[in-house]
Amino acid sequence: MLDTLDLDLSLDKNTYESQIETLMRQVRSLQKACWDKKLPMIVVLEGWAAAGKGALVKKMVNYMDPRGFTVHPIWPPNEEEQQYPFLWRFWRRLPVKGSIGIFYHSWYTHVLEDRLFARIEESKIPCVMAEINAFERQLVDDGNAIAKFWIHLSRKELKHRLKEYAKDPLDSWRVRPEDWKQEKHYGKYVDYAEEMLVQTSTGSAPWTLVEGNCQRWAQVKVLTQFAATLTEALDRLHIRTPILPPTPFQEHLNPAEPDLLAQVDLNLALSKDEYKKQLREAQVELLKLQMKIHKHQVPVLVLFEGWDAAGKGGAIKRLTDVLDPRSYAVHPFAAPTDEEKAHHYLWRFWRWLPTAGTIGIDDRSWYGRVLVERVEGFATELEWRRAYQEINEFESQLTNAGYVLVKFWLHISPEEQYQRFISRQNDPFKQYKLTAEDWRNRDNWAFYEVAVNQAIQRTNTPNAPWTIVAANDKYYARVKVIQTVTEAIRTKLKRR
Repeated sequence: MLDTLDLDLSLDKNTYESQIETLMRQVRSLQKACWDKKLPMIVVLEGWAAAGKGALVKKMVNYMDPRGFTVHPIWPPNEEEQQYPFLWRFWRRLPVKGSIGIFYHSWYTHVLEDRLFARIEESKIPCVMAEINAFERQLVDDGNAIAKFWIHLSRKELKHRLKEYAKDPLDSWRVRPEDWKQEKHYGKYVDYAEEMLVQTSTGSAPWTLVEGNCQRWAQVKVLTQFAATLTEALDRLHIRTPILPPTPFQEHLNPAEPDLLAQVDLNLALSKDEYKKQLREAQVELLKLQMKIHKHQVPVLVLFEGWDAAGKGGAIKRLTDVLDPRSYAVHPFAAPTDEEKAHHYLWRFWRWLPTAGTIGIDDRSWYGRVLVERVEGFATELEWRRAYQEINEFESQLTNAGYVLVKFWLHISPEEQYQRFISRQNDPFKQYKLTAEDWRNRDNWAFYEVAVNQAIQRTNTPNAPWTIVAANDKYYARVKVIQTVTEAIRTKLKRR
């Protein structure tokens, strides 16, 4: 692929200046349209050291409004970033709707430079490629435009530029030892780049190969394709989607679908004495394991979903009672804020992942997309159907990164929920927990029951299984939760 590029292509100065001026004005106009239409744009600049990416970025933003773009120079991950899945730091830098994010190097460093210098195991490369493809597809499906550029140099030109930069007192700092190693291992790096380009040039996010020996040619080609990608993305916004009648709520499962909730024995219970004994034993065991996950730097993420008044708060309280508060954090997730709505729906959950060696506890989670957002119509049918795959990919990335992921659905009967609602309504200290929305959700019990069953069925994977907890008896539910978490952590530690 790369050896077919004609690296002798060039532009004379007059032609370049004429074309670049036109392109820059076009880019400025497109940036305004991008802002008006709330279209997020991602630009990925990859290629050889000294390929002219810095000069290209300066030229690209020369006419642009600085309030509407951010340039992200990507360096090796710092100590904090190394404690998370490798895509974590890129999710946090994604542009909001209407703005442009320019990545000077990107997530592809992990399968190029890290690979060249043996900072990643060869066996992990296919998995990382798949995670990158999923990441980019999710963003494009959510409305992002992505333009990816590989700027290619001949070995002779690479060596020449590195020497010139090294001799210049103003530029010598830019030449890293790693850059010289790229030149030394030119053939191997080309092979890695070829594999990356083939595996990650997708319909959603194709690569543009840029002949980089002539910087004028490279700049014009990149800006031309950048403008074309943005124009195409804006044009797609004008394509009228046929207005379809809303899909009626599904009140019953399909005959071939299992009713997982109906299989739960809600009569499971513990006496008060049994509860106290088992709770104490489980909490002590969890405390011991908390010290071990800190020692071995294992991240743990526990998420709670369940019916209103199912006892999530009480279960979380008993789960954390004996833990060192410096090593866990509880994140309650409600309706997304305006800032969160300006990103992919998974963005806010990526931001709050627990770091290595700590425990994160989510009260509600990304499953809102296929539960409340589905039933209440906050997500379109296309969005919530697509979310099952996105959720499985997200959770796979977490477990591939070493996370212990524990997922709970706290299940109660409609009768038990009603009794708890009445109890809250009559208790001055608990009335704040009961809202009109809770009563309205209760009226949609049948629809939620279908959504819950389908969510569990479609996202119950070997590495991220669901635990449906019989929660009519709070004592039993609280102990079951802690025992499940300790068993998941214990199993993970045995595999290390």
